[in-house]
Amino acid sequence: MSANSPFDPAGRSPVFFDDSLVMLRDQVRRFVETEIKPHADAWEAAGETPRALLRKMGGLGFFGIRYPEALGGSALDQRATVIWAEELGRSTYSGVAITALVHTDMASVHIFNAGNDAQRAEWIPRCISGEAISAVAVTEPGAGSDVKGISTRARQDGDDYILNGAKMFITNGVLADVYCVAAKTDPDARPSQSVTMFLVEKGMPGFTVSRALDKHGWRSSDTAELSFQDVRVPAANVLGREGGGFYEIMKNFQNERLVIGAMAMGEAQAALDLTVDYTRERKAFGAPLWDKQAIRQRLAMLSARVEACRQFIYATAARAAAGEEVVREVSMIKALAGELVNEVMYDCVQFHGGMGFMRESTIERMSRDARVQSIGGGATEVMLEEVAKRM
Repeated sequence: MSANSPFDPAGRSPVFFDDSLVMLRDQVRRFVETEIKPHADAWEAAGETPRALLRKMGGLGFFGIRYPEALGGSALDQRATVIWAEELGRSTYSGVAITALVHTDMASVHIFNAGNDAQRAEWIPRCISGEAISAVAVTEPGAGSDVKGISTRARQDGDDYILNGAKMFITNGVLADVYCVAAKTDPDARPSQSVTMFLVEKGMPGFTVSRALDKHGWRSSDTAELSFQDVRVPAANVLGREGGGFYEIMKNFQNERLVIGAMAMGEAQAALDLTVDYTRERKAFGAPLWDKQAIRQRLAMLSARVEACRQFIYATAARAAAGEEVVREVSMIKALAGELVNEVMYDCVQFHGGMGFMRESTIERMSRDARVQSIGGGATEVMLEEVAKRM
């Protein structure tokens, strides 16, 4: 662990951390070192995170951090979510990280938040154990952050709904067993009242994975295009109430964006640690690069900014856990963290010199993975508009 790590016991914030959170952090960190880092290069080449790893995560309780003990979870709060996401980000393998985080904090959470008792009882224990992996399918070829603009349709037919449409850029799209799918059930209603969420299971007739997508980064995470052609979904699979899907999606955006911000700061910290080590060892003009004042001061400033963003994330997580409204702060975090992690990666690649441009270097992979942080989960421009509305 870096001497400058914010998780050094002596520098731990008593406001944010308690013993249970320290134990969680240490457990995730050990898991990353023993179960992810030694194998993840092969997963990058294969373009997937193996189910065996996800089942191990479930077996250790990582997938149940926020769920009630009655369903097999640990009943922790947003602070634990931030620790989980940051430690996965620090792994340097963000494809693995996002595979797990989409399952825990962006997809299965819809089943818990909007689902009825029967839906929760059927799916949440399986999601917690890793037996079932989840995905959320909202984004379409023509609708991303604009949820009201989706065109997938679902019309009621007796005790079923008939689902038609397509979804794009769906993380865990190939891997998942159950999908939380957004569709318009009443195109004539107000946009905010026209969307309904459905539980769609893999193998339902008419539901296919059109193709796995070839991405710039997150290579060990599968991302897919989905097709729905006259998929007959039982009315019992409606999540929440008909027409309430827009609000359910908006409700979880705050958690999702906080998670992505924490993951980004984990990535940024890992990149800085790698680069400090590299510049201390790499010699140029007869001395280590670290001896160049411009380089070490730039890294020092980036470290200060990452620490400031991290503390903002911690404080916001603590406020969210206390039940406070944090839409403005979470929107700030998503914009700030997404841009900052890319700035960090740019300079870290630069200070690695030619090696930073080589596929064999960790920092090259990390820089590709980080690029999407200012796009996915709410583009920076969209987030800044959310902040501006509240100024």
